[in-house]
Amino acid sequence: MGWIDEVFDGVRYGLEGTVVAEQDSAFQKVTIIDSQRYGKGLLLDGCWMTAERQERHYHEAIVHPALCSAERIERVLVIGGGDGGTARECLRHAGVQHLDLVEIDGLVVEWSQQYLPSIGGGCWSDPRFHLTVGDGIAWAANAPEASYDVVIVDGSDPAGPAEGLFNRAFFEHCRRILRPGGVFATQSESPEAFRQVHIDTVKLIREVFGHADPLYGWVPMYPSGWWSWTFAATDGRRYLQPDPARAAAVDCGCEIWSPRWQRGAFDAVPAAIERELG
Repeated sequence: MGWIDEVFDGVRYGLEGTVVAEQDSAFQKVTIIDSQRYGKGLLLDGCWMTAERQERHYHEAIVHPALCSAERIERVLVIGGGDGGTARECLRHAGVQHLDLVEIDGLVVEWSQQYLPSIGGGCWSDPRFHLTVGDGIAWAANAPEASYDVVIVDGSDPAGPAEGLFNRAFFEHCRRILRPGGVFATQSESPEAFRQVHIDTVKLIREVFGHADPLYGWVPMYPSGWWSWTFAATDGRRYLQPDPARAAAVDCGCEIWSPRWQRGAFDAVPAAIERELG
């Protein structure tokens, strides 16, 4: 038992635990740890990604504002998300008929299934779930126009294999492949630890879609503990208003998300960031 730390910008974010497995994949160093406080967890290149008793803070926040507000939710695309948590939350919605998950690193999928089975839950065996181990950026570029109702980008920080998930061409393809009434969602970093990346990401999505709104919450194991997800849609800010029937079908199974929590999270824009976003 020892300390496992993510070191970022002069600050350490650590858990007391043990390393269960560690290997360099073709893309990054993948680490599985076991901790007393948050259970088993995943790091990529030494950065915290998820843990059994933290993941709901992240996965509920990125999924339900989108899935509860898109006009239709038959076809969903998740780019990244190899731990399965985002797919699991999407598939709680009965209206989802087909979910494509495109994860670049097969080792992340393999070890998430082996060591973190509770995070993906039943998604791996759900007949609506379709896994592709490959490049999500290329997938978005090659997908037919208006082919998805919801596009969710569940990537890591903008470095290494996830770097291309934070640029204009990629966001433009995400908009192109959305159907009318479709909703786009992406994790958009910490407004404290990654302040400029966060601001630049929200501004860029606003340029591409004409509007976008960040939602603020917390993932205590991440740098600063304070996190954001940004939403846009093809036809206005529909993600601000969850459909009551869809929300009622899932919120009783949520630990963090509810329509009330969502309202507060969209309203929780810090004053200085609100000024910078204009």
